[in-house]
Amino acid sequence: MLDLGQSEDQSRQDWPLLSEVHFTRTSPVDSRYNCVAWAAAVTTRPWWPWTVPYYWPPEAPKEETVAAFGIAYQTLNYAVCEDGEQEEGFEKIVIYTDAGQVPTHVARQLEDGRWTSKLGDLKDIEHQSPQDLAGGIYGSPVLFM
Repeated sequence: MLDLGQSEDQSRQDWPLLSEVHFTRTSPVDSRYNCVAWAAAVTTRPWWPWTVPYYWPPEAPKEETVAAFGIAYQTLNYAVCEDGEQEEGFEKIVIYTDAGQVPTHVARQLEDGRWTSKLGDLKDIEHQSPQDLAGGIYGSPVLFM
């Protein structure tokens, strides 16, 4: 069963490429933070270019654009890179967008090459590839940093 904190049918609709083989649940449901904060290693408040209770780096435009998200992560010393291939000494993130190029999700690469994601207000998971969460509500991985 695809137990992500919601019904199995909804999970399959939201993340059609994710299967039990490709992920491990690593936390219970927690609404204190979101995927953008999780990718920044923050678990105390959500990140999004909105107002309170969301945090957004002051240097980044308060826009739902890939460019604004890129600037937000540049404040944490991330830089744009070509792909999500594991490179020793580098921690990578990937920003996903919907068809309109609006950011929908951010995942962070772990030291072992797997990826970690916070699924909205749901659980944190580790997954094998950024493609595991492509399609459905997250759209496509478009920017690696």
